[in-house]
Amino acid sequence: MAIIPQLSLFSWNEMDSLGDLARLRLVLTSMPDEALLTRLHAHRGRRGRNDHPVRGMWNSLLAGVVFQHLSIESLRRELARNAQLREMCGLWDIPSASAYTRFLQQLLRHTEELEAMFDHLVEALRETLSGFGEHLAIDSKAISSWANHPSKESEPDGRRDLDANYGVKNYKGLHKDDKPWEKVVRWFGYKLHLVVDAAYELPVAFSVTPASKSDMPGAHDLLNQMQKRQPQILRSAQTMAADKGYDDGKLITRLWDAYGIKPIIDLRRMWKDPDETRLFPGQTNAVYDQTGAVYCYCPETNVRREMACGGFEKDRGTLKKLCPAKQVGILCAGQSQCPLASGLRVPMNVDRRIFTPIERASQQSIRRVIWI
Repeated sequence: MAIIPQLSLFSWNEMDSLGDLARLRLVLTSMPDEALLTRLHAHRGRRGRNDHPVRGMWNSLLAGVVFQHLSIESLRRELARNAQLREMCGLWDIPSASAYTRFLQQLLRHTEELEAMFDHLVEALRETLSGFGEHLAIDSKAISSWANHPSKESEPDGRRDLDANYGVKNYKGLHKDDKPWEKVVRWFGYKLHLVVDAAYELPVAFSVTPASKSDMPGAHDLLNQMQKRQPQILRSAQTMAADKGYDDGKLITRLWDAYGIKPIIDLRRMWKDPDETRLFPGQTNAVYDQTGAVYCYCPETNVRREMACGGFEKDRGTLKKLCPAKQVGILCAGQSQCPLASGLRVPMNVDRRIFTPIERASQQSIRRVIWI
């Protein structure tokens, strides 16, 4: 039996230097799959010739994932040419395509055991890796189905995917010359919703839905799932990063109010006038814009200046804004009579989507620090 050297956990350079079979052996010996295999053995019973043992079929599927085979036929070709791989998986010959189809159908009946395996591995990572789960990120990914598209009269026949549907995703932005661009992606299949640890780039929670399900309901479903299956991570998490598709007041409010997680989410510019400002409640010379910037007007000259950031006051639920004249040393003619000279507390309730515990202006730099 090959001796596998001790590795520092998740040093990818050391993983890449291992041979293919050594990497597969690490996966096979680490996978908590006994409960699943027990159920599969019980279902098979003593029927048939058992040419393809349950463990051998399962191990070969894991090999297909480790070696990144895109199809069962690609995996079967690899098994046909690699006798060492067959021996490591526990197969004496090459299973037929129909044998894999039947085995995958059985796996779909045991999603509870598969999810328990995932939860076990996540918990092992949380106990082993320092800071695992403190900085999270959420996103979704399109997964195309290779099956035939169903018609209105389609019935289950193994050739048509009756669970998938059509999804559309729009990407918008600005070129360097400020000209807008837009890209529309359409696909038939599914959508993978995923929460990962942003530092270690390892999964924490996932769900697979039809392609038409939008990101926001998917995000709330993942949080509900984590409440039941990974409550320790929700309690220890400090931040949640996401793109502008998740810039929603309800999600931002839930992350902070329910779990104490600070959202770091790209801002959607939703106001029609990009230069629009709104009067700050209870003030006569303070306004804010859709990026969360707060401006004060000099009582004497009516000159507008952006107020400096003074940090987040957790106990008050407010963001502190400081007088720019005092912070930068600007001469302000009306400073002595300005009600904002001593600063301004901005309650997040003014607009929960715009005013977040981590100020919008500083979120980009904080994201870089977390991911580096």
